[in-house]
Amino acid sequence: MADETLSALPIRPALRLILATLVLHILLVQPNHPAAMTWGALGLFPLELPVIVLGLVALGDGRAGQLVRGALVAVLMLIAVLKAADFAMFTALARGFNPVADLALIEAGMRLLVGAIGPVLTGLVGLGALLAVAGVAAALWWATGVWAGVRVARPLARGGLAIAAVLSAGVATAEIGGTMGRWTLPAAPPGAAFTARVGVERWQMARATLADLRAFEAAAAADPWSGAVGLFDQIDRDVIVVFVESYGRTSMDTALYADLHRATLQAGEADLTARGLAMASGFVASPTRGGQSWLAHATFANGLWVDGQTRYGAALASGRQTLFHLAQDAGFHTAAVMPQITLDWPESGLMGFDTVLAAADLGYGGMNFNWVTMPDQFTFAAMDRLLRDRPRDRSGDRHLFIQIATGSSHAPWVPVPEMVDWDAIGDGRIFDAMAQAGDPPDVVWRDRDRVRAQYRLAVDYALQNVLSYATRHAEDPPLMIVLGDHQAAGFIALDDRRDVPIHVIGPAHLVALTDGWGLSPGLIPRPDAPVTGMDRLRDMILGSFTTTVPPGAES
Repeated sequence: MADETLSALPIRPALRLILATLVLHILLVQPNHPAAMTWGALGLFPLELPVIVLGLVALGDGRAGQLVRGALVAVLMLIAVLKAADFAMFTALARGFNPVADLALIEAGMRLLVGAIGPVLTGLVGLGALLAVAGVAAALWWATGVWAGVRVARPLARGGLAIAAVLSAGVATAEIGGTMGRWTLPAAPPGAAFTARVGVERWQMARATLADLRAFEAAAAADPWSGAVGLFDQIDRDVIVVFVESYGRTSMDTALYADLHRATLQAGEADLTARGLAMASGFVASPTRGGQSWLAHATFANGLWVDGQTRYGAALASGRQTLFHLAQDAGFHTAAVMPQITLDWPESGLMGFDTVLAAADLGYGGMNFNWVTMPDQFTFAAMDRLLRDRPRDRSGDRHLFIQIATGSSHAPWVPVPEMVDWDAIGDGRIFDAMAQAGDPPDVVWRDRDRVRAQYRLAVDYALQNVLSYATRHAEDPPLMIVLGDHQAAGFIALDDRRDVPIHVIGPAHLVALTDGWGLSPGLIPRPDAPVTGMDRLRDMILGSFTTTVPPGAES
């Protein structure tokens, strides 16, 4: 109907071809990222355009042409919807859309929208989106019909157009492979096959995610800890898992960092020992280096090796019970304290947290430390104020199982806070003078030696903060499992290994239960300590602190 209606319009054939080409062009250059939403995007030449136009003319508007048009419109609309989903995800969550793993987030997004604007307006938004898709599909069907309707009488000419379409497809394919790093081109093509590349990338992502999902679902189905009773029955207090940002093995082995960091750990060990606490330390292998802390968090919690975004999505979608789900089953109140989370975090609903405290929830009234939202000391104080110091539930003895991710040792490491009196922290404005101190990152990052010096100080501050917190609670200590999320980037860490330290700090009777982990007494791991995969920690923690280990589980 749309074809007949639009074809009946009194538009000269040349203008109809121009408008049809413009429809195809706009759809093919549609950005999938907010940063690309510029007028300059319209100037991109889509390499798919000559393939489509030449192919449609060569096929004509017969039965074969109609079938090809239908398939083409369906594929282009699917990619257009995926690009729109990418755009929304980059806007809200600073990452792209996984067509397999993120399907569960659509429902969460709709619930969020209902809560924000109400069900009626949400329904209207949904209806508007459907009408927009239908309208674009109709325009695309018309545009392809205009080109398919171009008459080429001579079979030889049609054959030449078909050959030209195939050659154009070869150029587009070459550009896609070159952009994706599959091969190197001798010369840059006169444009980009962006839409086709998005389709290829999402197809590959979906296949990889489905493969990982099958493996992770099998692991979830065979998980001996799922449904087990008596979990964590040996733990009689709060548990705090601390991920120290960018804390890697370089703090133990590289002279530039080890002289300061080891001294801080040794001083903290002496202080905590004098206060009756026990400690044990070792090394674990992180699934990532230089960034993407959430991969380490997911690996630790799920007991699965999550070394990329597709595996991350698959882990969340697999139904695998995380360490925090199992802590919930054991009666703990689970929480995540995440000061660097500044956007919506719908994935947290799949991770087993009863409470999520993101940056906006922590009550920080001071200035940001560039990208870092607040000093670690404020984060720990807020954790106490909002979680540990509050009255517990009616049973009176429900303990907390908390994950806290520090931020002060995250790049750009400028400026570095200093420790203050815990009782003077208030709303955090005490840190404002520190937040304005020193040169800005664009000055410091011109000199790699200065960057390394700042990293050295930032990690040391993070360690001071963790140890000071443990000292502050030494009379009634929580069980603390402290580990790095990943090494810093290689040019900073001067160490390309994936190893990160792990420390267990707490009462002697609980720390002693980790004797089978291959850890060293104290806070300095021995150099030849075995390196354990971070994906094994979930089951090691469960096995060490549960009296009756289910068959097939790691004890």
